[in-house]
Amino acid sequence: MNIKIITVGNVKELYYRNKISEYMSSISKRYRAELIELKDESIPKNASDLVLNSIKDTEGNRILEYVNSSDYVIALCIDGVKTTNHGMRKQLDKAASLGKDTVVFIIGGSLGLSDKVVKRANYKLSFSDMTFPHQLMRVMLLAEINEVVSL
Repeated sequence: MNIKIITVGNVKELYYRNKISEYMSSISKRYRAELIELKDESIPKNASDLVLNSIKDTEGNRILEYVNSSDYVIALCIDGVKTTNHGMRKQLDKAASLGKDTVVFIIGGSLGLSDKVVKRANYKLSFSDMTFPHQLMRVMLLAEINEVVSL
């Protein structure tokens, strides 16, 4: 199975980048793993809802360029399902049972994910009702994937 993580924006903090590299290295020992960091759009001050939705759509279209029709997509959404390590492992097993050879995890930009990306998802995952910085969320997701692939 292949694991692809698609994120919007870059991680600048060295500590986070080192942890991301460490987790990617560990995951790559068991699965073919790929991290794709996409450019985030700048958000103008006092932007209208129309502009904000347009930014989400632009980022969403960019994300979907890296998603194949045969991929099993797990989108990180605040309104997604909260689960355990074993629950997340079940999602990987479900993808395999459906004949999916690639599981794609998606973390959107600071505005979240476009409706198009959320509709494409096979599963919506939430880590919490709280909001975390996107850089930290990447580390948390990779830590969880690393744990789950070890089960």
